Amino acid sequence: MNGGECLRHWLALAQTPGMGARRATRLLEAFGDPGEIFRQPAANLRALGLETRTVEALNRPRWEQVERSLNWGSQPQCHILTWADTDYPPQLKQISSPPLVLFVRGSLEALAKPQLAIVGSRRPTDQGRRLTREFSRELAKLGLVITSGLALGIDGAAHRGALDGGGRTVAVAGTGPDRIYPGAHKNLAVEIVSQGAIVSEFPPGTPPRPRNFPRRNRIVSGLALGTLVIEATRNSGSLITARYALEQGREVMAVPGDIHNPQAKGCNALIRQGARLVETVEEVLEALNLLSPAVTSEAEQPPLPGNSNELADEYQDLLNKIDYAPTPVDQLVDETGLPPEDIASMLLILELEGHVASVAGGCYQRIR
Repeated sequence: MNGGECLRHWLALAQTPGMGARRATRLLEAFGDPGEIFRQPAANLRALGLETRTVEALNRPRWEQVERSLNWGSQPQCHILTWADTDYPPQLKQISSPPLVLFVRGSLEALAKPQLAIVGSRRPTDQGRRLTREFSRELAKLGLVITSGLALGIDGAAHRGALDGGGRTVAVAGTGPDRIYPGAHKNLAVEIVSQGAIVSEFPPGTPPRPRNFPRRNRIVSGLALGTLVIEATRNSGSLITARYALEQGREVMAVPGDIHNPQAKGCNALIRQGARLVETVEEVLEALNLLSPAVTSEAEQPPLPGNSNELADEYQDLLNKIDYAPTPVDQLVDETGLPPEDIASMLLILELEGHVASVAGGCYQRIR
């Protein structure tokens, strides 16, 4: 993480009115680092096409807000990440408008692992809530981090399911990292911080503002390999997340529902528009496999358990039993004597690591 004056200037740049990713990139390309940007005369800034309010803000930064952010970041489990940090999530950095600064409460490790966004209605049916917890619990057990927006309904059920499965979950807030909205999720937020992270692009002290929640949805989808929508009306905010995921080149999945259920109309519409119809955990994993090379890129591989340069013994033993021709999962269960759920979890890790690939017929084949 950046320290000292460098971090101060990153924070000042991020809070500058009108300072999005494109303008920040233009300034950094022109002047090299944030500190140099704040040393430029107004004429140099105007020459890059910046509007008057942005130039004035760069000439007179709000250092008091910067200091408040730095004070927040000095507390336990509080982190401030910038584009220049190696801990900045690589998946998020790939989108067209990544936040210049991320405020994180909890585990940075959770942000580095493969994530699946699960979103949906704030007023789901009981069945939708149960289904969300089941998907989240089982996917979290398999090693995926479940990411959502901490809202009531499907979001909260997604976080809860991941926690129940003993896995990790990431909540993207539409407030500052020091505020929890809605208030009903304060206890849930404490658990999320203990088993994952709360993330925000908004500085400490930022209250819940309606315009911030659609904006945060691009981070929900941007952190993840794909987005799964479970129950959504035609006007649901979760469809904004799905649209962002499509724009970001990420997989979009939806669970179909009863045509007479208003909470299913958004999901059914997504499927008509080309979203992947999924009904099982296995189908979610199959859909995420379409995301190679993002999943299998060696530069972004999650580490396997054990030594980072070699496979742990149990993973190597399983890999040795997988042929370069399609190998049925049932055969692997018989040969190893391990439970099917353990085999499924290990195959996911090997697949994310780029050692195997899933193929038709419920088989896997070795690729390296």
